[in-house]
Amino acid sequence: MSKRISVFLDTSALFAGIWSAEGGARMILKLGEAGVIRLLASPQVLSEIERALRRKAPDMLGILALILDRSGIAISPEPTEEAVGKTRSLIGHPGDVRVLAAAMESGADYFVTLDRAHFLDNPDLQDEVSFPIVTPGDFLVWYRKVVMKGEVEEKDP
Repeated sequence: MSKRISVFLDTSALFAGIWSAEGGARMILKLGEAGVIRLLASPQVLSEIERALRRKAPDMLGILALILDRSGIAISPEPTEEAVGKTRSLIGHPGDVRVLAAAMESGADYFVTLDRAHFLDNPDLQDEVSFPIVTPGDFLVWYRKVVMKGEVEEKDP
């Protein structure tokens, strides 16, 4: 695979990667740091993660800044209103509408989340987007199988 895989992180996945030094979300951040995958997040995701850390763990704001810098997360542009309009019928939560729209416009190959209610357990959503919506663990299973072992070429964990 010549092109680096682009992975869009939503707030829940990014929070998990900051909160725990171990686990799938932190491993994805380390893959970004190593430059083997391209990490993406929207301005809204960064705003949400900062607010969450200010509320729950203000002492971790420095870790957030360090990890964002080291992992090389690229910030996607704000989604267009057209993209927001297209995603509004797919997700009931207004904030997640904008996050999904940003992911769709970013050209991401994967959308990584821990949000079951709005993303992972939304049966209609997967048919409407061009990328798999997966947990950090599911992404890593696919990554190990495909990229590290070269077994298959498709994006289906």
